[in-house]
Amino acid sequence: MEPQFEGGTPRLDLRRRHAVETPEHVTIDFELAGVGSRVLAAILDAILLAAWTLLVILTAAVLGGLGVGGSVVGIFLVVVLSLSYAGYFILYEGLRNGQTPGKRRLGIRVVGDTGHSVTFGAAVIRNVLRLADILPPPTYLLGGVMVVFQSRGQRLGDLAAGTIVVRDRPATEGLPELTLDEVPAVLEFPELEDAEYHLLRQYQDRQGDLAPTVRERLAGQLATRLAGYAEGRQVEPQPFLRELFLQETARREGALAVRGQGRGPAKGGSTAERFVARQRPRWDAFAALADRASRAGLDAFRAEELPAFAARYRELASDLARARTYGVSDDVILRLERLVSAGHNALYREPRRPLRQLWGVVFRSWPAAVLEAWPAVVVAFLVFAVPAAVGFRILREAPERAETLLPEAILRRAAAGAQRQAEGRKYFQASAGERPVVATYIIVNNVRVAVACFAGGIFVGVGSLVLLAYNGLALGAFAGHFANQGLFRYLLEFIIGHGVLELFAIWLAGAAGFLLGKSILAPGRLRRSDALVQSGRLAIRLVGAATVCLVVAGLIEGLLSAGEQDLTYRAAISGASVVFLVLYLVNGRAGRADRPVTRVPG
Repeated sequence: MEPQFEGGTPRLDLRRRHAVETPEHVTIDFELAGVGSRVLAAILDAILLAAWTLLVILTAAVLGGLGVGGSVVGIFLVVVLSLSYAGYFILYEGLRNGQTPGKRRLGIRVVGDTGHSVTFGAAVIRNVLRLADILPPPTYLLGGVMVVFQSRGQRLGDLAAGTIVVRDRPATEGLPELTLDEVPAVLEFPELEDAEYHLLRQYQDRQGDLAPTVRERLAGQLATRLAGYAEGRQVEPQPFLRELFLQETARREGALAVRGQGRGPAKGGSTAERFVARQRPRWDAFAALADRASRAGLDAFRAEELPAFAARYRELASDLARARTYGVSDDVILRLERLVSAGHNALYREPRRPLRQLWGVVFRSWPAAVLEAWPAVVVAFLVFAVPAAVGFRILREAPERAETLLPEAILRRAAAGAQRQAEGRKYFQASAGERPVVATYIIVNNVRVAVACFAGGIFVGVGSLVLLAYNGLALGAFAGHFANQGLFRYLLEFIIGHGVLELFAIWLAGAAGFLLGKSILAPGRLRRSDALVQSGRLAIRLVGAATVCLVVAGLIEGLLSAGEQDLTYRAAISGASVVFLVLYLVNGRAGRADRPVTRVPG
């Protein structure tokens, strides 16, 4: 919040800003989006998601009416509805330059806190961690409180992803669709760049100390360099340089005097007013181009237009620096900042990866993350395994505790296990037609559990710790109770096929959560925000590897573990899953060699 001046009277500006220096050494003050605009955008997106859900249900009903198999319809519903919510925000923000339809309607955008466009990985992180921001569900109370009181309006997902939400709508209403050829190119009166002015001032200060021949030679070289400011007149180098120096010095000193008095531009044809009047057509034209770029990216321009667009952007960045020097009005400065921001986002956007590179990400980068973060994976394994062993031991030594420690559903399943085993039935069976639906549901559910385990890590790692320990303790207690009933082989026959990959995936998700927690508790030499972003990039790759394991495990569980195969066959499948896991991790060694090591803070 800074005091602004209007008619000589200070007024309070309640807008929050985030300053970023561009590669052109121009500072952009991003105006942060407030909680009101973010809530309204979320409401619009929720309406669109509700309409999409209704469309999916109606489509499933039509498919069923057309005689499409129940398995196909079931898979369609499970996959589409389960993935729509997170997928909606991830895909729009990651592939549409940080804007969902709701955000676009409200004129706000997700960008990196460095001012660059949001990357796809950052979009994944900030939206996966909605599970933490939504607490207590479905109020979004935690996320809302963070947006209101955090200095950059970042919720937990934004902190981990290194993103902010900004106002990003250039004033393009009513502007025509222009080509780059129609954009005014140059100023109509001389205005020196800072480097040119400093060079000219050094010459003026030192010319008395120079020999006449040296002075004439330097004057000729400098006049040649600044010939564009001669406005077509034939002038002698030294008088021209002196006149140009005096004119620019008077302009700059006058602008600074105006700013020092806390007033807007001086009346009566001031430098600031002339600057704005002469440059406004070019700014209006660039606004139309920036709007094209924000809607379609650099693909909106022909190949030969791209260098020209970059040149126009640099000119606009220079105009912004001049505007601040000349003390133009706050509204003009704000507009120029938004235009420079739009051009910056278009030019410095991360290049989109073609689909052919997806293979390398899934089978090289993700397993490489597992090898890179192996200490955290070992910690996650121990946090899970030790409570599992404790739970098994407790139930084996005190079987009577099962009534108080175990859920009623598990007690009933164990009670029915002896009869099912005597009848030759397995722990869980599904008909051949139902198995694809079962496999799909299991995959989606397991991925949801893994994501929740990762998201819990944002609470200094405690959430991941609790989920891992609880699930380990529960699994150990279940196994102990089934062993007491003489049903251990019966239970093992069900879980052995898919258990290796499923458990390993849960450990990976827990390790990803630990990385987030560690970066908050022990950021090392980095700031906590930077450490959190760095750990988040590694953690989301771990979640990707966990997802691969869960997809394979879900297919095994739904298609094979729900079948009628015996223990020997299922053990062979388990062995095959171990081989797959080893090969997957070995392939990650090549991916680790392809990228610099990401050091975990601490």
